[in-house]
Amino acid sequence: MRDSGARGEGPMGLTRAAERAALSKLVDYLNENPAENIDKIMDLVNELVPDSVFPVQRKAFTDVIKSRGNWYDLIMRVFDLNPEMRTKLLKALLVDGNLLAWPVQEKAREKYQRNIPWAILLDPTSACNLHCTGCWAAEYGHQQNLSFDDIDSIICQGKELGTHMYIYTGGEPLVRKHDLIKICEKHPDCAFLCFTNATLIDEEFCQDMIRVGNFVPAISAEGNEYTTDSRRGQGTYTKIERAMDLLRSHKLPFGISCCWTRANADTVATEENIDWMIDKGALFCWYFHFMPVGRAATAELIPTPEQREKMYRFVREMREKKPLFTLDFQNDGEYVGGCIAGGRRYLHINAAGDVEPCVFIHYSNVNIHDVSLLDALGSPIFMKYYEGQPFNANHLKPCPMLENPDTLPKLVAESGAHSTDLVEKETPEQLREKTVEAAKAWAPVADRLWNDKESPLYEKRHVADRSQGMAATDMKKFKAQGHYGYTEEPTATK
Repeated sequence: MRDSGARGEGPMGLTRAAERAALSKLVDYLNENPAENIDKIMDLVNELVPDSVFPVQRKAFTDVIKSRGNWYDLIMRVFDLNPEMRTKLLKALLVDGNLLAWPVQEKAREKYQRNIPWAILLDPTSACNLHCTGCWAAEYGHQQNLSFDDIDSIICQGKELGTHMYIYTGGEPLVRKHDLIKICEKHPDCAFLCFTNATLIDEEFCQDMIRVGNFVPAISAEGNEYTTDSRRGQGTYTKIERAMDLLRSHKLPFGISCCWTRANADTVATEENIDWMIDKGALFCWYFHFMPVGRAATAELIPTPEQREKMYRFVREMREKKPLFTLDFQNDGEYVGGCIAGGRRYLHINAAGDVEPCVFIHYSNVNIHDVSLLDALGSPIFMKYYEGQPFNANHLKPCPMLENPDTLPKLVAESGAHSTDLVEKETPEQLREKTVEAAKAWAPVADRLWNDKESPLYEKRHVADRSQGMAATDMKKFKAQGHYGYTEEPTATK
């Protein structure tokens, strides 16, 4: 396939270099005077970018600008970032990571008939300086690392397929922060996000962030000082706040990664907690439902159905009033057509090189040291994901492990995948035993929410355009496979 960089013709009918130059000029234009020029920017984008590239998202962005509401306020917060790095970040994230990348990904999906990821999650190391309750990485120790050359190779292969978004997990990725900064330097056309406990963020690292411009931390925090320290260790909350204050003092972008459990759900789902994030300078919050992965993990931390419904409603309420970008990964399945793992939008490569469908699904057929990224995406378990997605007609029950517990053992058995846990192997049947009761309890709640005729989303769920902004290749595949009514044309107008 053609290089996703400077060679070849892109979706605008220009060379990739010309496309990038044109879109980069738009970013420069916006940066000159955001308040004045933002009203014109989407018209200019629409002139340059084909209608098929993020049509739903672009309309939403246009509406946000016109509304002058809380999401507009969030955009203005972005343009208040450090000017030395802001332009670099916007070009890497918006231009290279999305507008130019998406058509390349779609061509690869069509050509190879397999999932091609929008983002790749990598574990640079299994090492971590904390020992958080319920985290499988806490048990891994310090033995495993992806070398600089490993990470570089994965990114080079990913860019050939159109993937310019890379997310570091672990372990604690910033144990390898010098290597990660070098990777940022080598790949300025990529955007890098890092899930971190923030305890290793210091002045030197802030200066590195300013210099490279394409690195964003997502700081792990679980509510207030008590709930955070209860899971992450005494004094962690104070260190987190210190890191946030340092980042804010330099006007650097960061967000929050929040794992919510039965123990902290009621503390997390509060307006007070949202306001704390905003006051500290966070631009986004990603909420992750606790997953009982690993032999030592307990099902007792899985949130109750009542807590999950509260989170479902809370996140949607906050989106209407707060200048903070929030994602609820378990409850937002309807916006992406269900499960996005297995390379459909992302995959995970652990510190030993095992290529896994999901950061929570520790089963694989292949290792990146032995096969190419493209071949890994065509391996048996990845193809089972490709053939099986979506795993449920109700996208509030998207996961083959958490909400559809009989599915994962079937996928693993049919693909011949093996456990990739670095400490103590866990069979999918053992994992199923920890999720089956929670799935049964959530099912009637999810069905009630999904079928609520009073919901503003009911038409999109059941009658009108059920694509919800999904890729054209997704819709084509869903229709061909006869999944859940996608063979039918919408019966109502958009």
